[in-house]
Formats: sequence, C-alpha cells, structure tokens
Amino acid sequence: MAKYATINPATGERLAEFDVITDAEARHLTNRATAAYIPWKATEPANRTAVLRRMAELHRERAEELAAILTLEMGKTATQALAEVASAANIYEYYADQAADFMADQQLAIKGKGSAYVRTEAIGTLVGIMPWNYPYYQVARFVAPNLALGNTIILKHARNCPQSALAIEKLFHEAGLPADVYLNAFASADQIAEMIADPRIQGVSLTGSERAGSAVGEVAGRHMKKYVLELGGSDPFLVLDDADLAAAAVEAAAGRFGNCGQACTASKRFIVVDAVYDAFVAKFVEAVKTFAIGDPTQKDTNLGPMSSSQALDDFAELVQDAVAKGATVLAGGARIESPGSYYAATLLADVDESMRAFREELFGPAGVIYRVMDEAAAIELANNSPFGLSSSVFSADTSRAERVAAQLETGMVWINGISRSAPDLPFGGVKGSGVGRELAEFGFNEFANKKMVRIP
Repeated sequence: MAKYATINPATGERLAEFDVITDAEARHLTNRATAAYIPWKATEPANRTAVLRRMAELHRERAEELAAILTLEMGKTATQALAEVASAANIYEYYADQAADFMADQQLAIKGKGSAYVRTEAIGTLVGIMPWNYPYYQVARFVAPNLALGNTIILKHARNCPQSALAIEKLFHEAGLPADVYLNAFASADQIAEMIADPRIQGVSLTGSERAGSAVGEVAGRHMKKYVLELGGSDPFLVLDDADLAAAAVEAAAGRFGNCGQACTASKRFIVVDAVYDAFVAKFVEAVKTFAIGDPTQKDTNLGPMSSSQALDDFAELVQDAVAKGATVLAGGARIESPGSYYAATLLADVDESMRAFREELFGPAGVIYRVMDEAAAIELANNSPFGLSSSVFSADTSRAERVAAQLETGMVWINGISRSAPDLPFGGVKGSGVGRELAEFGFNEFANKKMVRIP
C-alpha cells in the first residue's frame, strides 16, 4: 500500500515517509474520538474557544516554520505559504470570537401560548478528508467551527502532506486541546469508508475531486450521515465591454496562477466580449510573461512547481489534448526542463467542446480565453459548465455587474475582483462543485443540531 510521503516537488527528492495505519489502529481512532465527544461537548464554550484563540497565536508565532513545510511538501511559494498560515490563523480567531453568538438560543415567533426557541448543539464525532493544495487553511475552515461547537474530529490529510498534518496535530496539543478531540489519521480510503459507516460517526466533510466526492457521498448517504462536499471548479471570469482592462488583466493573472493554478476557486475560463477581446488578451499575456518561475523558497518567485510529478503529468496531458485538437497557445504551453514538477504559465484560446479543457477542471497553471459576442453570450458560456463554484464579473457599472451576477450559476460571485477567502464569507458551490457551505455562520451550522425547545 502506498505510504504517506513528503516528496519535494521542486527537486523530486523523497524526504520522509509514513506507514498507513492498520485496520485495528483505524478502529481504535474511532473509539478514542467518540469517547472524547461527551466530555468535550460538556466543556464550557469559553474553554473550547480559548483553544482556537491559542491556535491562532501559535500559527502567527511560528509562521515561518509552518510556511516552510508547505513549500517543502507541495511547492507553494514562500510568500503564498506565509499568506496561507495567516489565513488559517484568522479562521481560528474568527470562530473564537463569534462562536458564542452563533450558539446563542434563537427565539421563535410562534402562535399560541408559551414560547419556543432553537438551541445550537454539537452532533458528535466527524470525519474530515482534506486535500493537499491548502493544508492548513482547509483544515482550519472545517475544524475550527466544529471544535467550537463541541464536535470531535478524525482528520485524514492528503498522502503528500504528512508533515503538514503532523504539524497541525502538534499545534492542537500545544494549544491545550484535550486528548483525542482531534486525531490525525494516516488512513486508507477503505478505512475512512469504514469510519463513515460506523454508527458513532455523525458526519463527514471532504474537500477534493468530484470522483472522491461521489465516493464519499455514496457511503455517507447509504449510512444516513450528514456530509459537506467542497469539490472542483472551473470558475468563469467575465470581462464586459466597459471593464477597466488594465485592472482586469492584473486580477486575471493573480486569479489564475496563484498557488500555481492549483485552487478550486482559481479563475479558469476567461470570457471576454468581442469589443475588448484583443486589448484585454494583450494585457493578460503581458502580465503572465512577467512571472518569475523557479525555486519556491525564494521570496521573488511567484510561480513554483506543481505539487507532484503525477499532477504535472495529468495536467500536461489535458493541455496537450487541447493543443492537438486545434487550441491556440498564447503563452507557455510546455513543461520546464528541470528535476522538479514545473510547467510554464499557459494561456489557451480557440478551445471548443471537442477538447477536454472545455469541460474538465484545469488544475494547474493554464487558463482558457474565450471570445463572445456580448453580455448575454458571456452569461450563457459561463453557465455551460458542470461546475458552479465561484465567478468574477468585471464592469465599470456595478449595477450592471450585479445583474449579471444574479444570472450566474455559481455559489459565489466577485465583482471587479477574484475569489479570495475570508472567515466571514460563506464558501461553497452548486452543481458539480459540491454540497454545503463552509466559513461564516453558514459553515458553523452545517454539523450542528438545531434543536427546537417548546415551552407551553
């Protein structure tokens, strides 16, 4: 069975590896986490949130150390790694600040005598399945609200980020979290499926691919478990005829190539009305060609390697499919010769429905640019996707952009900006991009029992 391993994507060097736990060890983790639930739920909410506040402090105190692990394990550039650590700290702090308000009883306006209210309570032990592209941030947005609520967690991280996973578990211990309330699991897919099926497990949250989401959703549904699935995206970036093209091009480059394009909410499909197409494309290509590609440990690098050689191979195959079928390469379009998993920042045009890039998520440093006749055609093409996560609309007229936003089939819309996560903004999508929401109060309530109490 494949091990959990740290393989530096900048060099291809295998640096550390960890065995998958045994089936008996996996069952023991379930026993421990479920036994810890009742005491943790009974802990004063202020004591629970004190752990989260200390987690935020520890992330800030050890930002350089934590960021270096991200760069080592999945190739995130030094600057972006520090930004992720800061983002995770902000999430822990946010729920430390807001949990009391989110858990406050909600009085109901009812007919008849007496009163009624809704309590917000924990539901039990949850399983989390997290991806490799944002190892700290993804964990924080699932774990922070649920620990504040009183749930306990078994967390399976991606196989290529074991040291990130261990660093998080160590921080929770140092932050004062009681034993077994949060447990890291170097588990297999079969072991996770067995955990989900266990009657003591009350829910599962996955961030990952559509295939993984389908598998988890099937198991959870069969066993009547609550689930949240944050899956892929092929986010449209609409440029209308009155947009500030210089600003849009800068945002387009940032939105497509941040984290080496390995983000579900990265802008991936650039849909530009004919009147400004040529001017926008020229500015976009110019912005892309300024990227410094190379060693992710260097602070002036803004495009590092992809996360693994396998990720590079899969991505290169998808781009090559488009080129072989007639797509035009406006920038990049090739691997960079080196020991690591590098690919040039790439822009494609003339992509049509015969190509995989039209329907599939480009999870790497490549964007597709489409020319459309007008606003109506831009909306139609934006919605012609199996995904519906986030989107961007660029227009000098905010009211017009809002009208367009209302017609987009996505869970999030950014006007004159790109998708950027914040603790107080709900995160999630529709269609093939998943089920449920994370962050803000919406995320707090996903794994909560909204218990009604009626007093006659």
